[in-house]
Amino acid sequence: MSPIVVTCALLGQMTLDKAEAEKAVEILGLPADAALLLAEVPYRGALPSLPPTDPLIYRFYELVMVYGTTWKELIQEEFGDGIMSAIDFEMSMERQPDPKGDRVKIAMSGKFLPYKRY
Repeated sequence: MSPIVVTCALLGQMTLDKAEAEKAVEILGLPADAALLLAEVPYRGALPSLPPTDPLIYRFYELVMVYGTTWKELIQEEFGDGIMSAIDFEMSMERQPDPKGDRVKIAMSGKFLPYKRY
């Protein structure tokens, strides 16, 4: 289990299978019935307010506001008319030491889903 998946599940944005939920309950010392909650299909995408008031989350919101149209144009230039999946999605995060202050490196990879004509 990746730390990203576990954290996402603990924050109510992802579901764990039964074995993963039981392992998380054991490791974190949670009550046994917490495994049922961790295995529930969540209500995703809930933020308390828009724009977000948490400074770190707001920076992601700001990135989309500033660079979203550029990302959209570049993705569609490369792949055509469609979207990057947030369901068939992978993400990694790492610390990058830097003399001016450590940096956060986030890599996202989502399956390209072309729009279909009906």
